[in-house]
Amino acid sequence: MGRVPALHEPLKKILGGSTAKVMAEHLDLHTAGDLLHHYPRRYAERGELTRLADLPLDEHVTVVAQVAKAAMKTFNHGKGVRLEVVVTDGSGSLTLVFFGRGAYAREKELIPGRRGMFAGKVSVFNRTRQLLHPDYELLDRDSGADAAEAFAGRLLPIYPACKQFQSWKLTKAVDTLLDLFEAEQWQGLTDPLPPSLRDGRGLAALPDAFRKVHRPRTKADIEDARARLKWDEAFVLQVALARRRHADSQLPAVARKPVAGGILDAFDAKLPFTLTEGQRTVSAEIFDDLATEHPMHRLLQGEVGSGKTMVALRAMLGVVDAGGQAAMLAPTEVLAQQHHRSVTEMMGELAEGGMLGGAERGTKVVLLTGSMGTAARRRALLDLVTGEAGIVIGTHALIEDKVQFHDLGLVVVDEQHRFGVEQRDALRSKGKQPPHLLVMTATPIPRTVAMTVFGDLETSVLDQLPAGRSPIATHVVPAKDKPHFLARTWERVREEIEGGHQAYVVCPRIGDDLGEEGDAGTPAKGAPKGTAKSATKSASKGGTGDEAAQAAAEGDGERRPPLAVLDVAAQLAKGPLSGLRVEVLHGRMQPDAKDDVMRRFAAGEVDVLVATTVIEVGVNVPNSTVMVIMDADRFGVSQLHQLRGRVGRGSAPGLCLLVTDAPEASPSRARLAAVAGTLDGFELSRIDLEQRREGDVLGQAQSGVRSSLRMLTVIDDEEVIAAAREEAAAVVAADPELESLPDLRTALDALLDEEREQYLDKG
Repeated sequence: MGRVPALHEPLKKILGGSTAKVMAEHLDLHTAGDLLHHYPRRYAERGELTRLADLPLDEHVTVVAQVAKAAMKTFNHGKGVRLEVVVTDGSGSLTLVFFGRGAYAREKELIPGRRGMFAGKVSVFNRTRQLLHPDYELLDRDSGADAAEAFAGRLLPIYPACKQFQSWKLTKAVDTLLDLFEAEQWQGLTDPLPPSLRDGRGLAALPDAFRKVHRPRTKADIEDARARLKWDEAFVLQVALARRRHADSQLPAVARKPVAGGILDAFDAKLPFTLTEGQRTVSAEIFDDLATEHPMHRLLQGEVGSGKTMVALRAMLGVVDAGGQAAMLAPTEVLAQQHHRSVTEMMGELAEGGMLGGAERGTKVVLLTGSMGTAARRRALLDLVTGEAGIVIGTHALIEDKVQFHDLGLVVVDEQHRFGVEQRDALRSKGKQPPHLLVMTATPIPRTVAMTVFGDLETSVLDQLPAGRSPIATHVVPAKDKPHFLARTWERVREEIEGGHQAYVVCPRIGDDLGEEGDAGTPAKGAPKGTAKSATKSASKGGTGDEAAQAAAEGDGERRPPLAVLDVAAQLAKGPLSGLRVEVLHGRMQPDAKDDVMRRFAAGEVDVLVATTVIEVGVNVPNSTVMVIMDADRFGVSQLHQLRGRVGRGSAPGLCLLVTDAPEASPSRARLAAVAGTLDGFELSRIDLEQRREGDVLGQAQSGVRSSLRMLTVIDDEEVIAAAREEAAAVVAADPELESLPDLRTALDALLDEEREQYLDKG
């Protein structure tokens, strides 16, 4: 062959350097394959387009519409001019606004009756949706009957585009590419689907699928193409996971069966409450897995407070009874310390094995974190090597080379999405044989995502809350529209504290330019760009009233930075919460300072804790009953749900207030309303997935997966994913090395390379 395989060819060879540079920088498209897989987001027809009535605020859109009227207006006593063009598609109308000299040139082109594609960012000004200075391409320029006819009959692909490279430029680039492939009869195109699968499921050939997705003649073409391309993604991903499961199932492990009359029985005997039905079922699944001679790989998901730690602890005690050691890995030091505290409290004298006054059936529970003093660390390491410590709880410090175990039998990982596959493997290599693995997450994951992201793990779900947990009421506080609601918020906080309770106030940023919290809190997709302050600021700069108001409406006045812990704490202590004990907590504090604050908060010596999302995982203070989340629109749905799970952990009911400046009609407000509307984490994680691209959710959970999903939507394509999982398992069982399927191997290598690269980037 000698040629570069068609799909790997760099775009600059095909489209020229400058075009390729813009596409690489702004759309992350580098090769012919990237562009072929950059599918249209939707298709416009002459009759129905993005219904103008449904345009999302603050998003970059492309619409096809007809000019209804155009008018030139002056402002600032005749010194400024602007052209206002109203376009319509039958469902609604949209105003295009052009300022300054450019207005005159456009007035000549944009006359009533002309049709075109218009691209820009949707904003609202004087209650009207508008595009400010949109790019456009008129579609009936030639206005010959033929051109109009061709346009009327065509489905126009609308691509995910950006300001620097509009959808119609992408159409031209894709056309160039398709012509090249057609000329070479699609040589060099590898098809990952085995022919038997393709024929058995009646799926289109790959060149057909690419033709039909980019140049469809009918809606049926689009359906055919999508059905085929979804299968590619689902199947290759599921083969990768099936191979991982297959490799794991070949590994030997020591079966760990609990012994009667051991530490587990002693622990169960002194439990002050009975386990829930769910806890018993899940425990049984885990003990069955532990009794086999292959390593368990199980994902345990359960809401905050559903009793996952109890289930994990019983599994660890069972392994200790069987002569092994158990390690629990937490994402942060604060959380590792908290787990250590709660495990030793739950075990009582059973956690003092080998110590004076300890139970003779007990075992030592040690803590191992990066910030421990040398002496304490040396003692902990010694306890691990000798087997004196049956249970160790720690951070990634456990994975370091120096850490040696006597006989590691079980690894429990808390909050999986902060812990990649590679780290699981590193810890696994600590055992004489691979240890059993239990992964816990409090982020509820819809079944399809579990099949996609954690497809190499079996799943158990705890969905009942233990008795005695109180319900949490959640309300949205629109601070900008109704400032008195915000004042009432602080009154409510004061009332709770006067009633003997405590409060959290959560902010997205630390302050003093320490930036965002390291382990959370990047603004969620779809957060609103302009806010009240930016609007008033740009209007007061003394720009001509109209243009300043315009900029404010556009949200291009600087988007104010997210509220910061240090600023908010200072303002609250001086203002609405003066006289109360207000303290701060964030990830950049020294570990001992953090612990000190948390300890005093837990002891009731602090009334209000102003914190970043460091509290999202695991801090347990039953006396805290109210949480105020500032700039709530800057957090994802699942994250908000996690955060509010911190209140109402005792017998008093919890209250969560979501403070936002987002305008009423924005997607952000819809997200917040969803969180306020239900306490069901699984329902919310579905909403989260539907509203964000699942890439964000998957990317959080495991390196590399997000980049491979373009056509597949994890929520809607449950059937494809489940079917692909079955087919993949059959293919891998018959031919684990895929020797008979070279094209599938090629596709897999490409996926896994990308996954490894992404992982290295993250490192």
